[in-house]
Amino acid sequence: MGLSITSNYAGKDAGIFISAALKSAKSLEFLTVMENVKYKANVKKLAGASLIADATCDFTDAGTLTLTEKVLTPKALQINVDLCKKDLLASWEANQMGAGAWNRESSDFNAYVMSYLAASISDGIETSIWSGADATGGQFEGFLTATTGQFAVDGTVGTSTATAAYTALNIIENLQTLVADIPAAVYGTEDLHIYMNQKTYRFYVSAISTLGYVNAYNMNGDYAPMFEGVKLAVTNGMPDNQMVAAQKSNLFFGTDLLSDVEVKFLDMGALDGSDNLRVIAKYTGGVQLGVGADITHQS
Repeated sequence: MGLSITSNYAGKDAGIFISAALKSAKSLEFLTVMENVKYKANVKKLAGASLIADATCDFTDAGTLTLTEKVLTPKALQINVDLCKKDLLASWEANQMGAGAWNRESSDFNAYVMSYLAASISDGIETSIWSGADATGGQFEGFLTATTGQFAVDGTVGTSTATAAYTALNIIENLQTLVADIPAAVYGTEDLHIYMNQKTYRFYVSAISTLGYVNAYNMNGDYAPMFEGVKLAVTNGMPDNQMVAAQKSNLFFGTDLLSDVEVKFLDMGALDGSDNLRVIAKYTGGVQLGVGADITHQS
């Protein structure tokens, strides 16, 4: 008998699946995630200045409170894919199946397909967060996209100039330049991070190893990578030769109401006699920043 797939991943199960897929995108560990954004959400950040004054007997208004507000609009995305069950089964763990050429029944097969899709969603989200372009199919506008990205549109994000393309020989110098360019009011905040990709991080590890600090990279404890008091956020989607210094509370990712997400398996065998499996997934994603002047971008 052939493989029979009867599961319909919708509602709660779909929400759990999409949530797991999103969490697999490394950058989301270091962003403020806003769920249940059905259409749009206002990103607000309150900043005060000169609020403390000398005491008097009267009420004397002093200082200013500035409310920054931007709109985060997640983009609707989807996966519509035709998969051949034969190909999937060939790459699936053979020991999950019983003996016999036609014994393809397994309660774990759906989970395997969902894991396959989750990896695709995760990779797409990770790439879009930093360099996605809304005009490109399957992407939303990222933070660093040239001209149309959230940093470029904001226009107030601070800039830091790298000496050259990053290498193990110059990464310390470039990190020092970036840290020096971080606004004084931001430096030292608990959720401040320097965002870099894996390649840049490897340069950093190589550099401190050469300097004799290899013992700092004993990962058996709760060690968190840092540079001059700033945590390092290693993300897979960050482009090469770029770093960003920003607070987690100042970078936002928004997505839809997860319980409304639709993920379905459609076994085409019952309809056209083929060995094809169609999978449908619909979800949303988008990013926005709070106060641009509190962010520093090096390139």
